[in-house]
Amino acid sequence: MSTPDAGDAPASRGTGRGAPGRRTPSASRRRRIDVQRLFDGALTIPALVVYVGLMVVPVGFAVYYSFTRYNGIPSQSPEWVGFDNYLRIFEDPAGEMHSSITVTVVIAVLGSFLVNGIALGLALLLHRPSKFNSVGRAIMFYPHVLSALVVGFLWQALLGPQGAINALMTQLQGTTLPFLSDPDWALYTLVGVIVWAQFGVQLILYIAGLQAVSPELQEAARIDGATRWQVFRHVTWPALAPTVTVTIITSVLSLLKVYDVVLGLTNGGPGDATQTWAYEILAVSFANNRVGLACAQAVLLIVAAGILSFTIITMRRRADEGAEAA
Repeated sequence: MSTPDAGDAPASRGTGRGAPGRRTPSASRRRRIDVQRLFDGALTIPALVVYVGLMVVPVGFAVYYSFTRYNGIPSQSPEWVGFDNYLRIFEDPAGEMHSSITVTVVIAVLGSFLVNGIALGLALLLHRPSKFNSVGRAIMFYPHVLSALVVGFLWQALLGPQGAINALMTQLQGTTLPFLSDPDWALYTLVGVIVWAQFGVQLILYIAGLQAVSPELQEAARIDGATRWQVFRHVTWPALAPTVTVTIITSVLSLLKVYDVVLGLTNGGPGDATQTWAYEILAVSFANNRVGLACAQAVLLIVAAGILSFTIITMRRRADEGAEAA
């Protein structure tokens, strides 16, 4: 039996897993990875500081003030009252807060349905690249560029009791329409103006989603004899599912905090017919130095928006899982 050469032993040991020749590059590589991670983490610090300073800290103060009686005057300290502000919101003997919640729900539900329906319909017409479609997209998106307050004042000048449209109708027919003077008319007029101002963003999102749909799948469905509706239902719509989720969440959240358009168009009137939850917080509670109550209202609005967003995402995931199982 031959014995291994003594000169081969060091080479054999040198090629082992624990040999220094193997450890050195690995350790160096780990150090480079650690340095890169530290560098990447350092780059996030400015954004983290801004986020904490502008989002986390104000929300924390709002939560604290919601448990106090505070009028916003720095010389007076907040008085701890526990859940009194929240109980006041739910009890609401005057009914003003419940009315603003109802108005907000109507605007969020009806407005979201109209915004997404109109945006999707126009996206199906304008998603193909052409000069006409490009001009159409710019025109449809333009209302969103305007300030919401400007939009409110603009439509108030058109639809108000002494506005341009009623003045024209008076000259032509001798009658006017109570766009902003009747409670029911004012609410639905407000919804229409909000939809006009906000559907441009959803339109762009739907166009982007439609452009990501595979044209090969659509063409294959047409070759198999599918109608346009069947192609949309079985090919286009499933591919748009993520976009639909995003557009619904963004539109609902935007409509829940409508304030500027209300201020410019109706100022919450007539009466409290168009007084939204955000308007109640900013123009009523804060304006009357009820900071603690306003913060409690704001906290509830944040919680409601979070629950609604989570519910929509959960429903979307369950629908996707059901479609995959089928």
